Amino acid sequence: MTPELVVVVSGPFGGPEVPRWGRVITEAADLAPARLVVDLADSPSIDAEAIVLLLQVHRRMVCADGRLTLRAPVPRVRRMLGLARVDHVLEVEP
Repeated sequence: MTPELVVVVSGPFGGPEVPRWGRVITEAADLAPARLVVDLADSPSIDAEAIVLLLQVHRRMVCADGRLTLRAPVPRVRRMLGLARVDHVLEVEP
């Protein structure tokens, strides 16, 4: 098992970009890392579809005894995670 795998999301994480990032993140989860980190430092925004994707990946990681961590979301993305009330479900590190 790979200890940690990092996916760096650059650009907006929403709309037409969700399927592309979804494939990348899902392929990373397929490798069964102990910890999958999605780095959001270079992502200025996130939408509901992307949040649903992250929740699905989170559930999948937990079922495989792994964990999903969101790294360094910008304030706007943190606010969206809070509004969606997933900031208590998803692990978010500064």
